[in-house]
Amino acid sequence: MSFLQLHALCKNYGATRAVSDLNLTVEQGEFVSLLGPSGCGKTTTLQMIAGIEAVSSGRIVLDGQDITHTKTSSRGLGIVFQTYALFPHMTVAENVGFGLEMRHCPKAEREQRVAEALALVRLDQHGQRYPRQLSGGQRQRVALARALVIRPPVLLLDEPLSNLDAKLREEMQFELRRIQRQVGTTTVMVTHDQSEALSVSDRVVVMEAGRITQVDHPEAVYEHPGNRFIATFVGKANLIPAQVVAGEHGPEISLGPLQLAVPGLRQAPGTGVLVGLRPEKLHLCAPGQGRLSGRVLERFFLGSQWLYRLNSPLGELLLLAPNDGGDTLAVGAEAGIDWPLHVTRVLDTTGAAAALTATEALA
Repeated sequence: MSFLQLHALCKNYGATRAVSDLNLTVEQGEFVSLLGPSGCGKTTTLQMIAGIEAVSSGRIVLDGQDITHTKTSSRGLGIVFQTYALFPHMTVAENVGFGLEMRHCPKAEREQRVAEALALVRLDQHGQRYPRQLSGGQRQRVALARALVIRPPVLLLDEPLSNLDAKLREEMQFELRRIQRQVGTTTVMVTHDQSEALSVSDRVVVMEAGRITQVDHPEAVYEHPGNRFIATFVGKANLIPAQVVAGEHGPEISLGPLQLAVPGLRQAPGTGVLVGLRPEKLHLCAPGQGRLSGRVLERFFLGSQWLYRLNSPLGELLLLAPNDGGDTLAVGAEAGIDWPLHVTRVLDTTGAAAALTATEALA
């Protein structure tokens, strides 16, 4: 039996349904991220697990016990909020030990566990400082230590890194995963940051409009998106309308001037589809070579990569080229565009409008 189970979970605010029939299981020790845009229901789901928001219908089961209507204080879960919610008048050690004090933990044990928690987050030399004397990353680690010191069955993280600058945020992603692996606490995190979810999670739960659209390992969500929304929300993607046609050895894709025998194609001839190509899977070659010809419309320097916007027979395409110190293409330059056939993804058009242009995919 899974450690944490959400059964047909729903949340209504009047006539508005924020979360609809959500089913999810989380194994003990697993790190799962709820990923989606603002308003998709991910934070509401986390708050229902925490007991902060009442469940409209459905059940929450933790380690075999139904906690759907259990008070927040009785669930024993560790929660790290987006704002950290540290007490400014308390020292770091007092903040971390507050939950233990409320549980009437003996002073000697409390001091030992606080010391262990601070060592875990590498703040054992900062116990007597106050939150105002710490950096953003240090305050985030204090909040994490406070949540872990009570030894919760589940750790809930609500956009825990969103207040950090870009460099520190990236560093803390790996620090967060290190701590979670060391402690082994079952963890559910809410984030709208795709790279954050992909880098730290065992599984990613992609949400849209109050529903789960895909649950899988990070690499599977990225490499095999289930629909157009996932393809464009989790990373960048070129999406091109295409048609399935009868080929010599089975169904093939008719894509502008190309006809491609895409491996694993299941749609029947006559079906309209979207072909997805990740920008980093495309590569430049000499003019006249490759599958397509292209002309550079714009280019953007990203440090480790160059992002090109190219005009092609398939319309505008985004292409990511590594910054390897070689020559780059100027605006207006001609080039060939190629890609390995096996990286071509075919998506059903059900519920999808026309393909995004390259400019829209940049947004």
